[in-house]
Amino acid sequence: MPNFMLTYLGTPKISSPEEKQSHMQKYQQWILDLGDAALSPMNPLKDMSVVASDGSVSSGGETGMSGFTIITAESMQAALEIAKACPFLEVSGRLEVSEMIQMG
Repeated sequence: MPNFMLTYLGTPKISSPEEKQSHMQKYQQWILDLGDAALSPMNPLKDMSVVASDGSVSSGGETGMSGFTIITAESMQAALEIAKACPFLEVSGRLEVSEMIQMG
C-alpha cells in the first residue's frame, strides 16, 4: 500500500485554553482511530529557516507548513477521505495530501 504525507498548513485558530484542550482530544482520537494506518502520526514543526542557493539563511518558513503526518492508504482517494476527517480542518487549518514515492 502506498504512503501519503498529510501536510498541515497554517496555524489553528483557537480562542481559549478549553477550546485547545477539546481540539487536542479530538485530534488524538482521530490519530488513535487511524490505528496502523498512522505510520508517523504527530510531527509539529517550529523554528523554521530557509537556506537559499547562495547559502544565505533567513528566519521563518515559506510554505506555511506547521507539521505533517504520514499514513498508509489504498489510494489517493482513500487518503483524501482520511484527511477530510482530520480535526485540524475544524480550526481553520488546511491539509495538503501527497503520495510519497518509494526510492531504492
